[in-house]
Amino acid sequence: MAEADSPEPRLLIIDTDPGVDDAMAILMAANSPEVRLIGITTVYGNVPTALATQNALRLVEMAGWAHQDVPVAQGAARSLKAGTDMERIADFVHGADGFGDVGLPPPRGSPADCSAAEFIVRTVNAHPGRVTVLALAPLTNIAQALMLDPALGNKWAELVVLGGAFFTNGNVNPSAEANIFGDPDAADLVLGATPRLRVLGLDVTTHCRLSGADLEALKGRGRFGSFVRDISQFYLGFHKEWYDLDGIMLHDPTAMAAVLRPELFEWRSGAVRVACEGVTKGHTVMDASPKGFHGHHGWAERPRVQVALGARREEVVELIRQRLTA
Repeated sequence: MAEADSPEPRLLIIDTDPGVDDAMAILMAANSPEVRLIGITTVYGNVPTALATQNALRLVEMAGWAHQDVPVAQGAARSLKAGTDMERIADFVHGADGFGDVGLPPPRGSPADCSAAEFIVRTVNAHPGRVTVLALAPLTNIAQALMLDPALGNKWAELVVLGGAFFTNGNVNPSAEANIFGDPDAADLVLGATPRLRVLGLDVTTHCRLSGADLEALKGRGRFGSFVRDISQFYLGFHKEWYDLDGIMLHDPTAMAAVLRPELFEWRSGAVRVACEGVTKGHTVMDASPKGFHGHHGWAERPRVQVALGARREEVVELIRQRLTA
């Protein structure tokens, strides 16, 4: 009997601000037959948007993708209301170049001739129900795409968001995680736009880690092991200085793992809001009650989304390791 045909890979767009751990997530896609990356969109965060675009182009070339197959579309340079101090750049985390200051040559390719939001809208509409969008950065591009096409959230297969701190402290301040704090207005819009959404925050990603020894063991393994080890040294130093941790937190790769193997995570359904001002700006709050609350208020009519509150950590980390070293 002939074997059944393998399922078609899921189409994937990654919205990103590369970033050491963003690079890991993108390179995982190159070694993951479950997905076919069909575009990268860039935004500010770990680095300025223009540099994020250059880094995305570098990763496309490193992975061996043709630029026409995996175009890079440059996105927003500022938050929706252009008033968030997270528009400062996280060079103290990822290095001035976003890749640990290892001195990579410039990319050969150029970005697409459309904006990130336009690319997302056009691509999702060209493949209705088939495109997963993985958002690894402030949600400005995703919000702008929803403004261009308010029905977009019913057309993608799923949006997977890396962001939030639901039942734990933030990493920008006690309330807020960096991606959500980067554009809280965009985050509140996006997290209320569609039930076709999963979100992973610091509740899960801070517990998925590679040790310093694990990073050293990547050297010489597969196409990307040495590169990942090299760019991670600056990131490792940040973790040692700020967290007294001999290792790195795998925020973005964990989100990629959730695209590949959602069953490795514990999900809870609930409506989510984001505080957009004051000392709690960027704070994510989930209403997990089965029926919500009575009356007219800011939670009424919010869709229930899936929030990750736990993970089979060892299996998640092993999946990440396997895909980075294949």
